[in-house]
Amino acid sequence: MSTLWNKYRYLLFRRTTQVGLLFLYFGANAWGWTILMGNLSSSVLFDIVPLSDPYAVLQMIIAGAALAADVLIGALIITMFYLVVGGRAFCSWVCPINLVTDAAALLRRKIGVDNFAKRQPASRNIRYWVLGLSLLISFAMGVAAFEFISPISMVHRGVIFGFGFGWAAMLIIFLFDLFVLKNGWCGHICPLGGFYSLVGKNSLVRVHHSEENCTLCMKCKVVCPEQQVLYMIGKESIPVLSAECTNCARCIEVCDDDALGFSIRKLVNDKKRESNNENND
Repeated sequence: MSTLWNKYRYLLFRRTTQVGLLFLYFGANAWGWTILMGNLSSSVLFDIVPLSDPYAVLQMIIAGAALAADVLIGALIITMFYLVVGGRAFCSWVCPINLVTDAAALLRRKIGVDNFAKRQPASRNIRYWVLGLSLLISFAMGVAAFEFISPISMVHRGVIFGFGFGWAAMLIIFLFDLFVLKNGWCGHICPLGGFYSLVGKNSLVRVHHSEENCTLCMKCKVVCPEQQVLYMIGKESIPVLSAECTNCARCIEVCDDDALGFSIRKLVNDKKRESNNENND
């Protein structure tokens, strides 16, 4: 039982967080709860604390919209939070689309799609180009461009108010990730993921690799949605410093060697500095 818990503890926490947030939003609409009202773009916590998606707010500012003070404060709160815990933690711990893409990735491994799929030349930098394009269109058209077509918003609104195009968005992304491009939407295209990568570039909470424990089993790379961030596996003991890490912790769970775990970036750097000073002495 203990081994099973260690293998899936973070996954259970993530799913509880994702489903729990959706349930709170649904409860606000269906039963008038005041715990968490609104949607992922703009919410109110306990009917007091404003919370706003900083990417949506940035699009509106560029589009020339006049925003209320509580919207700007809400965006600042969310930005500060992800500056600490890691911007792309949103992708794996909050975003409802993650449930869809993780399911596609799991099925892809189970049926062996990677064994017969041709190597995809798609760059993970596409999301940054989409991010820039969305801001450019927002400026040119005077609207928050990505919010009009965002499958994240479609699915979230569908859960709260009843599915419309949300079902179609989920199906398209699922099939795209399953048969066309591995981790296609979240790992290559989604501009919101690109935005949070930039926000959390210097965040404190990081996955740390211990080279002395690593046996090069590569289980971590099999489950990681952003394999490129684990370039240090078997080579050196350092934190995963890439902003594209989602802090999903699946690599930690599947590692049987205790070679991966969460750490605080500053503490790790301080320890390294102390170790170097001792060696110099």
